[in-house]
Amino acid sequence: MHELRQVQRPDLVQYLQPQQILRSELIQLPMLELELRVRAELQENPFLEEIAEDEAVVDKQLAEVDTDQSSASLEEPAELVGFDRLTRGEADEAPSPRTDDDVDWEGFLADDDPHVYRASRFTGSGEELTELPRPFVQSLAEYLEDQMRLQRLDDEEFRVGQYIIGSINRDGFLSYPIEEIARELNVTVETALRVLRMIQELDPPGIAARDLKECLLIQLRQLDEPEKHRIPLRILNEAYDDFMNKRFEVVARKLAITLDDVRSSYDEIRRLNPKPGEGYFDEKQNYIVPDLVVARVDDEGEFAVYLNDGNTPNFHINTAYKEMFLSGNTDKKVKEFVTRKLESARWFINAIHQRRTTILRTMRAIVARQIDFFQKGREFLKPMILQDIAEDISMDISTISRVTSGKYVQTEWGVFELKYFFSERMETSDGEEISTKVIKSRLQEIIDAEEKGDPYSDQAIAEMLAKEGFPIARRTVQKYREQLGIPVKRLRREI
Repeated sequence: MHELRQVQRPDLVQYLQPQQILRSELIQLPMLELELRVRAELQENPFLEEIAEDEAVVDKQLAEVDTDQSSASLEEPAELVGFDRLTRGEADEAPSPRTDDDVDWEGFLADDDPHVYRASRFTGSGEELTELPRPFVQSLAEYLEDQMRLQRLDDEEFRVGQYIIGSINRDGFLSYPIEEIARELNVTVETALRVLRMIQELDPPGIAARDLKECLLIQLRQLDEPEKHRIPLRILNEAYDDFMNKRFEVVARKLAITLDDVRSSYDEIRRLNPKPGEGYFDEKQNYIVPDLVVARVDDEGEFAVYLNDGNTPNFHINTAYKEMFLSGNTDKKVKEFVTRKLESARWFINAIHQRRTTILRTMRAIVARQIDFFQKGREFLKPMILQDIAEDISMDISTISRVTSGKYVQTEWGVFELKYFFSERMETSDGEEISTKVIKSRLQEIIDAEEKGDPYSDQAIAEMLAKEGFPIARRTVQKYREQLGIPVKRLRREI
């Protein structure tokens, strides 16, 4: 019989401090999500108090901890170094729990701790941006419901109509099976289909179709003088796949019509809208608020980086609660609650300041490496990887990845996601390293300029690029074309 032994083995386990987790969370939030997070924190923590925009006198701490976006120091705060160590697997040991008697009440709010956060918005001249009122733009759902109210529907049909409208996606298609809608609402499929057909008669034409074929058919049927559109309707109903794949000779044979009939039908169908919902959504749903602005400051090519905090509220630690905390005359349970909330408030303000510093440092490093892009335009984008920026500012690559994900910068050449500036590199025939994005841009230009009746093959494009100094294989052209969402030669051909 074997003897069972209990063996103790020490394991090295890394624990993340709450403030380290908070920093990691905040640094990856884009501007709009940061605003929501700040507002939620203001509601939950009584120690945090919003500073009204129209206050005549701002808390004097605001001036003492004023972090100017255009001239923020590139020196990394000591606590930020701790955050970066976390990303390299060198987290500090978790502090031991402290009791009420251990609290240094007077030193808890050290003078060098930031107690206030002030957001800023950039106008292009270095001044803070005052929010401009936006015109009301009716959403697609509101537009359809207004039309539906003019129909003679009973309560059940109107409820079904609202559900169908709510299931329409951005392109204007019904993204939920009508049978499932009927089951969810406990109505017959016939009722749901009747309401769906009513909605499909509303404006914009083709709305609430279940696929592209139905969308095009709806639009054709709503045109004046349906007899004129008999052949296009036949083509879509009887030879849809062949037509969409541009097998026009097959379509002509199958329907016993001439090739000229197919050509005229093609011209008519291509004028229809394949995405009837596009452009009807409230502009706020499609509006990108840039997290950063890179602005030219002189004619010599110098640039400044500004953080655009959008509508993020200004806030600071509530003075009344702070005095209650420092008094030390409250009940022990109250002290514990106050201590916990104050720590949370300090961590949050500290983390949001460090988020600002890290994002600014990262963007400045990107500008330094991509200076030709900012001075001259997109075609001068250089190859660059996350590791390059991580080494430039002595941070871990995972930190750079979080900073650049889902965040946008406004430049002279448009608004770009920070990830746009990172790409693979390739060597030209002259031995120069260029970004693959430059090659993709050139590929797009070649296809845009091709003869639509006789488009280029992938091999022909590869040969053209090789003559321009970009020696890439046909398979690489195919890969880049697919990444750009460009169809094959046969599907690009127009008759």
